[in-house]
Amino acid sequence: MSKRKIQPLAVGYSSKVDRTDERIWDQLVQRFKDGNINQTWAYAAVVAGRRNMSHLVLTLNGDVVAIAEARIKKLPVIGLGIAYVGWGPLWKRIGAEAEIENFRQAVRALRNEYVCKRGLNLRLFPMAFEDDPLPMSAILAEEGFSPIGKETGDRTILMDLTPSLEILREGMVRNWKRSLKHAENCGLEVIEGSNEELVDEFVQIYNEMISRKIFVESNTFSYFMQLQAQLPEQFKMKIMLCRSSEGICAGLVWSAIGKMGIELLAATSNIGTQSCGSHLLRWKLVEELKRQGVSFYNLNGINPAKNPGTYRFKSELAGKHGRDVFYLGKFDVISGSFSYLLIQLGEMLRTGSREIRKLLTKTRIAS
Repeated sequence: MSKRKIQPLAVGYSSKVDRTDERIWDQLVQRFKDGNINQTWAYAAVVAGRRNMSHLVLTLNGDVVAIAEARIKKLPVIGLGIAYVGWGPLWKRIGAEAEIENFRQAVRALRNEYVCKRGLNLRLFPMAFEDDPLPMSAILAEEGFSPIGKETGDRTILMDLTPSLEILREGMVRNWKRSLKHAENCGLEVIEGSNEELVDEFVQIYNEMISRKIFVESNTFSYFMQLQAQLPEQFKMKIMLCRSSEGICAGLVWSAIGKMGIELLAATSNIGTQSCGSHLLRWKLVEELKRQGVSFYNLNGINPAKNPGTYRFKSELAGKHGRDVFYLGKFDVISGSFSYLLIQLGEMLRTGSREIRKLLTKTRIAS
């Protein structure tokens, strides 16, 4: 397949690019089981800027069957760049069977638009997992996409929420259930919402955790603050806080737009490290996701080698109903070797500066 040759869509399929507004786009996101916060209009606006985002809508005989939001990065002056589709395209419609042809035509339409027409490199990070029986990897290869190396964050635990709450609780590891029962008997209070007061309280314990664990703060949290302000009410992230008699002991930030709820941020305060408040929050989140009819709880990121404690905590929560899975991964279509080299160089510089900041932080602590 020629890198820059447009491949016609199958009969009945049609794509439109940048023909929708924010209100319509957010309505479309809600139509898909795989809808997620990374594909909201506000997410791209905060992370990339409103002038660096693009929206593709795929229809079959006039019905919308897939959508994808791309974030555009271009190098100054020379104009070379990349279109990045994170946790997209969305193609599993609510109330309908997953039609794999919709996925094929969506990735073909993305390649036609951003690689063939605009001359950009294209990177996809689908909301999909290696154990999915649908042949997405094979389709991506047939459509000209190549897999790239996996990263630490490409592994997670999925908890199946379709069983009853009683069965889910019974399926937890014994120690996790014991800690949960202890938390329930300690008179802890759980507060939930999306207002600024809760955000401010979460920020406080998040900062305590960063100082305690000697984390290097990234842009992630500043993005969270900006994103929460711009998201429409139906998409706002929810904050759960656990309060003891001494104050806030734990916090959790989560989102559920499609049929998968995802844990985005979590923190334990200095006074809450022994309270088991984190156990109570996760269980309350399971209850809330069940109430909303969500099918899976994505515990969002594990690394058994580098962070065994977090891995154990999450795997014991999911217990018999958890799957330790790898994301399908990231896939590229390269418009040209030179432009790809420049993009990779930019990524290396970005990653390198992050590692340098970590080293400097450790050096300051040691001195």
